[in-house]
Amino acid sequence: MFQLLYLGRDYPQGYDYFRTRLKRAFSKNKQVSDPEKIEVLIAHGNYVVKELEALYMLRKYRTLKRRYYNDN
Repeated sequence: MFQLLYLGRDYPQGYDYFRTRLKRAFSKNKQVSDPEKIEVLIAHGNYVVKELEALYMLRKYRTLKRRYYNDN
């Protein structure tokens, strides 16, 4: 969860929006007790982390490309 909160700092719609959505997702699944379902939810969380990291890296790449390779 802390890794997701950390990644939420740079979320395009803002940290407050991200934090609210994250809290809602965790609250929705807090009563889950089936170990298999918990593993699926953890795997989905790890997928979300990887996707956010990829999006942030892409944004940084595009910024650097725009800065050094002007298309004028």
